[in-house]
Amino acid sequence: MNSEFWSGKKVFLTGHTGFKGGWLSLWLQSLGAEVHGYALKSPTTPNLFTVANVGAGMASSTIADIRDTSLLAAVMQHAQPDIVLHLAAQPLVRYSYVDPVETYSVNVMGTVNLFEAVRKTSSVRSVVNVTTDKCYENREWVWPYREDEAMGGYDPYSSSKGCSELVTSAYRRSFLAEAGIALASARAGNVIGGGDWAQDRLIPDFLRSIDSGNALVLRSPNAIRPWQHVLEPLSGYLMLAEQLYTKGAEFAEGWNFGPSDEDARTVEWIVKRLVATIPNASWELDQNPQLHEANHLRLDSSKAHARLGWQPRWKLHTALNQILEWHANWNAGVDMHQCTLGQILTYQQTETGLS
Repeated sequence: MNSEFWSGKKVFLTGHTGFKGGWLSLWLQSLGAEVHGYALKSPTTPNLFTVANVGAGMASSTIADIRDTSLLAAVMQHAQPDIVLHLAAQPLVRYSYVDPVETYSVNVMGTVNLFEAVRKTSSVRSVVNVTTDKCYENREWVWPYREDEAMGGYDPYSSSKGCSELVTSAYRRSFLAEAGIALASARAGNVIGGGDWAQDRLIPDFLRSIDSGNALVLRSPNAIRPWQHVLEPLSGYLMLAEQLYTKGAEFAEGWNFGPSDEDARTVEWIVKRLVATIPNASWELDQNPQLHEANHLRLDSSKAHARLGWQPRWKLHTALNQILEWHANWNAGVDMHQCTLGQILTYQQTETGLS
C-alpha cells in the first residue's frame, strides 16, 4: 500500500461510526487523508467511535441515515471527495430475521442512494462498495468461493448483500464507467478486532462473557468461517481504492479479501483457543432451536494476491492476541485512540504472512 498516495486525498466514508468504519477512519487519518464521514449514531454503548475518539481527526462527521437521499447527496457534494468507501450497512445475520425490511432498505436502497449521490458529485474518481463473503449462494462446499460464483443468500442479510452486488454491477455498466468513475465491490471474511461490541458475534459475545463472569453460550460450534483481523480486509480496500483511482476500469470488479486456508476455523476452535488464555473462562452449548446460518464458508483471494499484491499479514493466533490486548487496555483505562493507532502501525510494519 502506497502511504504517500493517501496524503491529502479527500475520502467520503460511510459507516464511520461502526466497528470496521472506525478502524478505517483512524487508518486514513494516520495516512494524512481528509476524511468525511456519513453514518447513523453508533449502534452500541460502548463503541469504538467514542472509545477511540475516532471523530477527533476527521474533517467532518455527519450523523444521518444513508436512506436520506437528498441529504446524502448534499453532504457528498459539499465534501467533494476523490474517493468513496461505502461501509454503511445493517451488518447482522440474526437481526435480519427480526427486521428484514430494514435490512433490505439499508443494504440495497442505501447502496442505490450512495451511487446516485456519486453520480451527482463530479470530483469522485474511485468507489469501493464493501459487501460480505455471505453474498455468495452458499452450497456448503468444502472449497472456497471465487469472485465469479453466483450471488445468493438464504437469510435476508446475505440476500441483501447479494442484491447490493447486483446493484453495483448494474450501476458500473449503466452509469459510472462511462462517467469515468471506477467502481468495485469488496467481499471480506468474518472480521474480528478490538472495539467490536455488536450482538450475536462470537468475539464480542466471548468478551462480554469474560467481563460479566458468565459462560459463553455457543450456537454453532462446528460452523467454519474465514476469520481475519479487521485490518486485513481494510488494507485490501485501501489498495483497491488506490488502483481504481490510478488505473481505473481494469480494477472495477468484485474482489475477495479472505484469510489463508489454515485460518478458516470452526467456532469451537476459536473459543477453545480463547478459553485457554483466560482464567475461569468457560462455554456451553445453546440447546434452543437455531435460525439458519451457513455451516461452511471460505473465500478464494488468489485474484487479490496476484493482481493487487495483497496478502494477509497476521495469522489467526496473532489476531486473537491483538484483540485480547486491545480489550485489556480498554478495561485498564488506557488511551484507546493511541492504542488503536498503535495496532495499525504494528500491522503496517509486519511482513506479509510471517506473524
